[in-house]
Amino acid sequence: MTSTQQDRAAALEAQPLRTAGPRLGFASGTWSSITDILGQRELLDMLIRRELKARYKDSALGFVWTLMRPLAMLLIYYIALGKFMGAARNIPDFAIFIYAGLTAWNFFAEALSAGTGSVVANSGLVKKVYLPREIFPLSAIGSALFNFGIQLVILILATVALGHFPTGTRWGYFVLATMIIVLYGTALALLLSAWNVYLRDIQYLVEIFVMIFFWVSPVVYSWELFADEVKSTMLHELYLANPITLAVLGFQKTFWVSGDAKPFPDDMYTRMGIAIIVGVLLLWLCQRVFARLQANFAQEL
Repeated sequence: MTSTQQDRAAALEAQPLRTAGPRLGFASGTWSSITDILGQRELLDMLIRRELKARYKDSALGFVWTLMRPLAMLLIYYIALGKFMGAARNIPDFAIFIYAGLTAWNFFAEALSAGTGSVVANSGLVKKVYLPREIFPLSAIGSALFNFGIQLVILILATVALGHFPTGTRWGYFVLATMIIVLYGTALALLLSAWNVYLRDIQYLVEIFVMIFFWVSPVVYSWELFADEVKSTMLHELYLANPITLAVLGFQKTFWVSGDAKPFPDDMYTRMGIAIIVGVLLLWLCQRVFARLQANFAQEL
C-alpha cells in the first residue's frame, strides 16, 4: 500500500461513525435533514446547473425560450381576453396586469410540476448512492427560481417602459408574495415528489391541478370582476384562502401601478402574513412526510 493510500485510509479511520439514511423524529429529524442538505450545497448547485443546461441543450436560442412561453401566453390572453372580449377596456395597462399574474403563476406551476417528477427523474442517483433526497425537489425549485428571475426582469423593464415603475412600500407585497410561492411550492414539491415514487399517476394529476387552479386565481381576470360576480362573503373568504391567489394579488399590487384605483381585498398584509405562517408549518410537515417515505425510494424505483 502506497503512502497516499495509507494516509487516505488513516483519514477515513479517523472520521466518526455516522448513520446514513433518513432521521426519524419531528424535531431532531428536521434539524438533521437541514444539516444534511446544507452539507450538500455544492451538489445542489450542480443539480440546478445541470437541469438548466439539460433543458436547453442543443437549443439555438437557449434561455430565450424561458421567455417564449409566458410571452406567448401574454399575447394570447391580451388579444383573446383583452381585445376580443373587451377586458382591456376596464383594466388599465392590461399587459402589465396579465404579465404580473403570469409571472407569479408560472413560478409556482413550474416549481410544482418539475418538483413532482424530480425524484423519479433522478432514479439513477437514488439507487446508487445515499444523499439527502430532498435536494432533487429543491433543485427543481432552484431551476424555477432562475427562470422566475428572468421573467421578473422583463416585467420590471415593462413597468419602466410604460413609466409606471413601482416604488415605496408596495414592494412589501412582492416580498411576501414571493415567500408564499416559495414556501407552498417547496412544500408541495416535497410531498408530491415522494408520493409520485409510489404512484406515478400523481404527476398527471398535478398537470390537471395546475390547469384548473390557474382559473381559480385572478391571473387573467381581476379581483374586481370576481367580487362583482360573486356576492357571498363566505365565497370571498374561501377564494382568498388560496395562498396562490394572495401571491398573484400581491404581484398585481406591486407591479400594476395603474390599478391603484381598483378595489383590492382588505387586510392583504394580514392575510399574506397568515398564509406565510401556515406555509412554514406545511413545509415542515411535508418534509417530515418525505423523510418517512424516502426509506423505500430505491426499491420502488
